[in-house]
Amino acid sequence: MTEVTTDAAETRLRRSPLHERHTALGAKFAPFGGWEMPLEYAGGGVLKEHTAVRTGVGVFDVSHLGKARITGPGAADFVNACLTNDLGRIAPGKAQYTLCCDEATGGVVDDIIAYLHADDHVFLIPNAANTAEVVRRLRAAAPTGVAVTDEHEAYAVLAVQGPRSAELLGALGLPTEHSYMSFSTATLDGVQLTVCRTGYTGELGYELVVPAEQAVAVWDALFAAGEAYELRACGLAARDTLRTEMGYPLHGQDLSLEITPVQGRSGWAVGWDKPAFWGREALLAEKAAGPRRTLRGLEAVDRAIPRPGMAVYAGDTRVGTITSGTFSPTKKQGIALALLDTDLKIADGDVVEVDIRGRRAQMRVTRPPFVTPSVK
Repeated sequence: MTEVTTDAAETRLRRSPLHERHTALGAKFAPFGGWEMPLEYAGGGVLKEHTAVRTGVGVFDVSHLGKARITGPGAADFVNACLTNDLGRIAPGKAQYTLCCDEATGGVVDDIIAYLHADDHVFLIPNAANTAEVVRRLRAAAPTGVAVTDEHEAYAVLAVQGPRSAELLGALGLPTEHSYMSFSTATLDGVQLTVCRTGYTGELGYELVVPAEQAVAVWDALFAAGEAYELRACGLAARDTLRTEMGYPLHGQDLSLEITPVQGRSGWAVGWDKPAFWGREALLAEKAAGPRRTLRGLEAVDRAIPRPGMAVYAGDTRVGTITSGTFSPTKKQGIALALLDTDLKIADGDVVEVDIRGRRAQMRVTRPPFVTPSVK
């Protein structure tokens, strides 16, 4: 999240088509990747919004996320030769988590969800701040006949997440039976949308990709039906605590141009046997040699709350840095993701110390997720 401090800068922020709905709910806004988005809402705040998703159902406006469409003969093969995961492993109607890496270094330009419609049609959802760069790189590499279209503002995305999410969407007549990481098209009161069995909270959930000009109608329909399910509007602060509990990486903190998939323990999203993808040679070399640091989980032994950028120590030796840190509303303790040096052989269960504003706090090394996922 980038801070914006001047009125002139704030006027340049994009706004969701649902901005007026958020204002009416008393949203506190903050800049996210060039967009002014709801951080949390009045009458609830992060803790209640987080709990609603873990125990009931919440809806997030994540329309700031990017959208890009790749079409033309061989579009899927082209995407597969660029991004890390193996698109050949999935069939049309399925989605896949993947990475766009730098060709030379293997650093992560962005992490992306790819939606395979057909051999000649792939839809991508990258992060807001990185959409233009992902599109630029794909366009520069695209062969004749393959079009890469930036549709960032053409669609809104609503994430309906929580154990009662299927009940809510079912009450609206939307499909809910498709498997995790798959999608289908549907119509809601005349609005054609895509229902994706995806999300970034670790709960059963769906993401609705809706034409931007019809986003308000879909939002209103969700809340009209959602009253029976105690549907709560949730801001991006709760989305951050939820994804951290799952150990899901945030680009710019846990993955970046300086943090490769090998270091970030995202090698599972790399098709190592593929003949080509951006960064392949650099990543294969790093994997073979072993990374100098890896992303690990930390749980507070006491009441400490770690934050990004804090130093991690083993005795007097600095061994790493917090990349994501927060208070876990579910576990009622501080949790973090941290890049730790590999040469000291720190094991799960070992206790390290985090420098929290000059005070050393003990944290136990563990393997995420911190909370059992319920996505399936």
